[in-house]
Amino acid sequence: MKLKTESEVIWNPSQSYIENSQMHQYMNWLKDKKGLTFTDYNELWKWSVNELEEFWKTIWDFSGVKAFRKYDQVLEGRMPAAKWFTGSRINFAENILLKNQGDKIAIHFRSETIKGTKISWNELQEKVASLAHSLKGLGVKPGDRVASFMPNIPETVIAFLATASIGAIWSSCSPDFGASSVVDRFKQIEPVVLFAVDGYQYNGKLFDKSAAVSQLQRDLGSSLKHTILVNYLEKDQLDEKLDDVIPWEDFLMQKAELVFESVPFDHPLWIVYSSGTTGLPKPIVHGHGGILLEQFKTMLLHKNLSPNQTFFQFTTTGWVMWNVLVGSLFSGATIVLYDGSPSYPNLEVLWELVEELGVTYFGIGAPFLLNSLKVGVIPKERYDLSKLEVIDSTGAPLSEEGYRWVYENVKKDLWLSSSSGGTDVCTSFVAGVPILPVIIGEIQGRCLGVEAQAFDEEGNPLVNEVGELVITKPMPSMPLYFWNDNENKRYHSSYFDMYPNIWMHGDWIRFDENGSSVIFGRSDSTINRSGVRTGTSDIYRIVEGLDGIMDSLVIDLEVLGRQTSLLLFVVLRTDQLLDAHMEKKIREQIRTQISPRFMPDKIYSVEQIPKTLNGKKMEVPIRKLLLGFEFQKVINPDSMNNPESLPFYINLANELIEKNKEKIF
Repeated sequence: MKLKTESEVIWNPSQSYIENSQMHQYMNWLKDKKGLTFTDYNELWKWSVNELEEFWKTIWDFSGVKAFRKYDQVLEGRMPAAKWFTGSRINFAENILLKNQGDKIAIHFRSETIKGTKISWNELQEKVASLAHSLKGLGVKPGDRVASFMPNIPETVIAFLATASIGAIWSSCSPDFGASSVVDRFKQIEPVVLFAVDGYQYNGKLFDKSAAVSQLQRDLGSSLKHTILVNYLEKDQLDEKLDDVIPWEDFLMQKAELVFESVPFDHPLWIVYSSGTTGLPKPIVHGHGGILLEQFKTMLLHKNLSPNQTFFQFTTTGWVMWNVLVGSLFSGATIVLYDGSPSYPNLEVLWELVEELGVTYFGIGAPFLLNSLKVGVIPKERYDLSKLEVIDSTGAPLSEEGYRWVYENVKKDLWLSSSSGGTDVCTSFVAGVPILPVIIGEIQGRCLGVEAQAFDEEGNPLVNEVGELVITKPMPSMPLYFWNDNENKRYHSSYFDMYPNIWMHGDWIRFDENGSSVIFGRSDSTINRSGVRTGTSDIYRIVEGLDGIMDSLVIDLEVLGRQTSLLLFVVLRTDQLLDAHMEKKIREQIRTQISPRFMPDKIYSVEQIPKTLNGKKMEVPIRKLLLGFEFQKVINPDSMNNPESLPFYINLANELIEKNKEKIF
């Protein structure tokens, strides 16, 4: 495993920046209210995990949570069965919308086709009230599921807040997902209402989703009672006329008073999805209160957001960063929604938007920054970035070259905040800290209240060595449960099998003695494409359903310091060849049934897929082999059903190591 090398500080916050930060204000608040004094962030973090209940109690008080009833107890039990703030009753949407700042802009919206839309806080509140009233009119009640098949547009934000305000449960899939993939997710939760869009534009192309919406209406069965449709395309651009839908405009016709349903702290807020290696995608349930407190902490302390800021997080509605973006409204900041490609018509479109809207906080996937580097984009020479204070790199590890490019080509006096977390907790484990220097190639610190460690395979903590990212103490935003997961068996096996009662996340990480860290990529078989993740089982269902393909293996080689690559290995029927026609058929099925982002970079025809003695595909061992781990440390041929399959993969691993010139592991 790669050891830590010498550190290089690339940015220091000024004293005034530190003193004006909300982290500094929180530390002063702790001193005034609790008599607690900390010399540095590391001391504060240690207190936050050692005195976990007291820490989260202070977050409740410092952030000013609006509650119908206060809690009886902060924490009951431990992982994986911890219960937070028992007895309290709140509403997530209320804590956003009561930040109402009148005519101040709450949302800016841009897309490839729409150049300027804005919604004030007053307008947002009115639209949410109207939509919530209409949902109630359809008979939607607390606990009912409301699904969304819509892009990153204002209507999606409004629909979510209205759903949350009445205590119904939200769930979203981006329209770039294929209809079958969406059905795999939504059918598990049986939504009663579907918000849908008839199409969208991406990378200069119009995508008609009318047939997909019809399929959803048909395949979701009798549980789906109503479909509310947002018209994005002109009628003559649609392949199919949609029946039995309620136009969005009709749903907003009646004005109403804004009313919030009082729900328990652990009442389900939304269901998000994280795929595994077998079975259907996992429907992860998060609660109103856990997400509320976690996002208060993150937005105020780690992102340093405030009402005078403009926050732009590039995301789709299929990525958990959309949930984070909406949650940032807690801070009173203006948010920017963008629906479109980050590289259309070129890689400067988002920088142009940063200038136009005076963005102060720009959240973007690391691949975008690295692509800007590769094509020679120099934003500081073309755009006025004087208001830009923060770039937050998310979704994948950012290399040292990426850090240097930002400070040399974007802005010297800028806080480059890198973060890493997951859909599973809808937050970060490690993230930016506004009062700390930025060390090139490193994430600044563990998040407050997050006892994150690197473990070896025996469960021993590691410092300055790469290990498994684990969380040893509970967090409020951990899943309540998986939907329809009897006795929590699937939940337990997803996170707690390797280390009893300790959350294993599935990332490789290295911490130094001061708490800064480097993420090296996934340690499991999850596929991560620019921060959007899916499971291998999604790919297998599509690929192995094609005529002529007998078996398959998909490996994501996303890891720090190397160009990401998604490899697909297929076993063909003896009368088939992997020719251009077959490759096109495979890619087209993945593109249309799952998403274009999960199309493989390279397809190989192989004689066998390596299997364990019980017939399980050896995804993780083969991935480690292809990443450069020593063969003897990751594969035991005696525990295999078909060790004769290995020579092909060993030879490929040697080719990849030679190509990359350096072993990371």
